[in-house]
Amino acid sequence: MRKYTEDERYMKEAIRQARKAEAIGDVPIGCVIVYEGKIIARGYNRRNKEKTVLAHAELAAMRKACKKIGDWRLEGCTMYITLEPCQMCSGAILQARVDRIVIGCMNPKAGCAGSILNLLNMKEFNHQVEVERGVLEEECSEMLKSFFKKLRVRLKEEKKAKKLEEEI
Repeated sequence: MRKYTEDERYMKEAIRQARKAEAIGDVPIGCVIVYEGKIIARGYNRRNKEKTVLAHAELAAMRKACKKIGDWRLEGCTMYITLEPCQMCSGAILQARVDRIVIGCMNPKAGCAGSILNLLNMKEFNHQVEVERGVLEEECSEMLKSFFKKLRVRLKEEKKAKKLEEEI
């Protein structure tokens, strides 16, 4: 059995958080924040469950981490996130002065840590974030692909059932 790196171990915990999102019917995205070698906060996507755009995994974890540290600044922290952050979360990461983020898989449709643009490394801002990409990428990517495949099947079945119901 191969030994996991530190980044992989923490990403495994982010994946566990993502599975919690999946269990409640939300897109499986998970996040953990590490400070001084310890996980201080966890979060998972609850956007559909809570019916708010503000329920992203990163924001939930950041809220908890700020409370734990007792400051809005998350200097010295590393964030592990299964999917590349969007523009909102990337902005929050910058604002909180997170030192480093580790990304599982990239998000070519909405990612703002290198896919569409890279808000985290713009020299025009007063803070830049070290970014590591592709940690347990296949596992993170497969989890999302599987979720959306199942969702498409379910929606197709619901549409078919509705059509049959209308015909009766």
